[in-house]
Amino acid sequence: MGKYLFTSESVSEGHPDKVCDQVSDAVLDAVLAADPTGRVACECFATTGLIVVGGEITTTTYIDLPTLVRAVIRDIGYTKAEYRFDCDSCAVVNVINRQSPDIAMGVDTGGAGDQGMMFGYACTETAELMPAAIVYSHNLVYKLADIRKNHPSLIGYLRPDAKAQVTVEYNENGDVQRVDTVVVSTQHDGGVSQEQIHNDVLTHVIKTTIPAEYLDEHTKYHINPTGKFEIGGPHGDTGPTGRKIIVDTYGGKAPHAGGAFSGKDPTKVDRSAAYAARHLAKNIVAAGLAKECTIQVSYAIGVAQPVSMRVDTHGTGVVSEDAIANHIQNNIDMTPAGIIHRLNLRRPIYRETAAYGHFGRGHFPWEELNLVDSFKTLA
Repeated sequence: MGKYLFTSESVSEGHPDKVCDQVSDAVLDAVLAADPTGRVACECFATTGLIVVGGEITTTTYIDLPTLVRAVIRDIGYTKAEYRFDCDSCAVVNVINRQSPDIAMGVDTGGAGDQGMMFGYACTETAELMPAAIVYSHNLVYKLADIRKNHPSLIGYLRPDAKAQVTVEYNENGDVQRVDTVVVSTQHDGGVSQEQIHNDVLTHVIKTTIPAEYLDEHTKYHINPTGKFEIGGPHGDTGPTGRKIIVDTYGGKAPHAGGAFSGKDPTKVDRSAAYAARHLAKNIVAAGLAKECTIQVSYAIGVAQPVSMRVDTHGTGVVSEDAIANHIQNNIDMTPAGIIHRLNLRRPIYRETAAYGHFGRGHFPWEELNLVDSFKTLA
């Protein structure tokens, strides 16, 4: 294989799609905090001056939805009327119903909440055992938010909406060689020149975030390339829950089955089995069994045991893929109940996942390296 380029993107917590993801997961957390067995499938839609919260929720607790939603919007940073979407004046519409009894019938017995396939992935490109392009993209938009919220003296004109994109160049061996292109677009106050934004973002965001050894004189920078980004957030673009599934996962470096995460309680295998598959893949790579690993698992609605399991080490494995798959099937419970118990998922931990990626952040239980010793027995 010759040299090649690969690109991933991320978006900030103020992006309209991410506003909706965070509201959906805040609702989920509020339910699980009081009712750990509550069933939640919460979807949001945000636009100018309005956020609609819908879906199916079955719980014994009560949620003050308008107060909860406004608190999330305030925390993100939409606090000014001039944004045309703010925490104090936006309308909050509640169209939530209960979970279908037909679905509940299969879940109540320990079965999966839906059919589908899920993927987990890990590689040795970064310390997080994640692809480099998505890690650097997340870090860029996180840095913008950190400056906006905690260090406004560095850049005082930032607004909540932002996007970043990083193109990584790989050498003939498939190793990260350099960063070829960085794209950053950040919402800003009026009266700020494009030149100032370019210089500030390059100095305080890009060069403090991306490893210096990957930036060279040939790296290209596109910073607010249209020249103006004052209108943003749900006023600039309508947002729904679940529209940033590639941002949420591996930046396109690994397959995605299409099921979104946010707003779903852990009986939904779209979420919990994807977390479990990442947990497996990361521990396999950390155990030294492969430099790259993709796990696929699939389920049938109402059925507890997975329908299928596939391990792909992309030609980097030191033991056979069948041996790894058999070890998982014989030693690790991949039923929905087993995943929920192993990862302790009936907790209010999900709002934090809803921006800057669900994977590669070590404090989440699916990022723990507690299966390494088990997998090392295969080496």
